[in-house]
Amino acid sequence: MLVIGISSQSVESHKEFAEVNRLKYTLLSDCDNVVRKLFGVPGWMFGLIPGRVTYVADRSGKVVYIFDSQTKIQRHADEAMKICLLLKKTDNGRN
Repeated sequence: MLVIGISSQSVESHKEFAEVNRLKYTLLSDCDNVVRKLFGVPGWMFGLIPGRVTYVADRSGKVVYIFDSQTKIQRHADEAMKICLLLKKTDNGRN
């Protein structure tokens, strides 16, 4: 499984966040919102907070799940993990 976090914060901010939280996945900086626009992520909520969307893609790269919520932060991880586990079971059943 490959996890990538993308946000508009700086590379330095990502590095510090990853170190403090002992993250084991890649964080990418999208300061110019290029990736956000490519994926159609909503803009800034009330001009203050950027939209928050979680995508899960299968092995072929097809997006199979989208969760969009600014306020249900923990649910992003919980829902994505459920989908990843289902995908893993499906993959194991094919082998």
